[in-house]
Order: sequence, then structure tokens, then C-alpha cells
Amino acid sequence: MAAINISKDNFQKEVIESKVPVLLDFWAPWCGPCRMVSPVLDDIANEVQDIKVCKINSDEQPALAAKFGISSIPTLIVMKSGEIVTSSIGVQPKNSILKMLGK
Repeated sequence: MAAINISKDNFQKEVIESKVPVLLDFWAPWCGPCRMVSPVLDDIANEVQDIKVCKINSDEQPALAAKFGISSIPTLIVMKSGEIVTSSIGVQPKNSILKMLGK
């Protein structure tokens, strides 16, 4: 499944109410490290079927970034049943992201 772009309008449905774990990627278009990790997240979204990868543009969704206390990007957050399970800041290799997801 392709990564889903998240806004305040679909956050509740796609993230909080998700039946599967969600990997949130807080990013911005001007962020070089964000552009480095993006293709890795796209690969994970297409390869791992029992999770959902969601991308939140911090510039376009400042309220969501503030809700999660995002001060550095890229920030990756894994959520299950609407609760934060784990998070990381900065570029992570694919195997580390998969470990965050329990894969």
C-alpha cells in the first residue's frame, strides 16, 4: 500500500482509528534528510502489508506537529491503537525502521 498523506482532516480516521500499526513520518519538503528517508518509507509501505505508512508535512500541518512535540525532522513515530509505541529522530536505515515496527 502506498504511503498516505495525513492532514488534520483525516488524522483521526487514518491514524487513531487504524486497525493496524501506523508509522508516522513528520517531514518537510526543504529537509534534505527527510528526502533521504522518504524512498525507504515508500519501500516499506509497499513491502509490509500489515502496517500503514503515513506522512505528515510539518509545514502544512503545524497543529499535528505541535500535538506530537515535533522539534526536529524527520521524526518517525510508531502508533498502535492510537498510542505512541516508539519514535526516532533523524535518518534511520531500513532495518532500524523495520525493527521499530517489530519486523
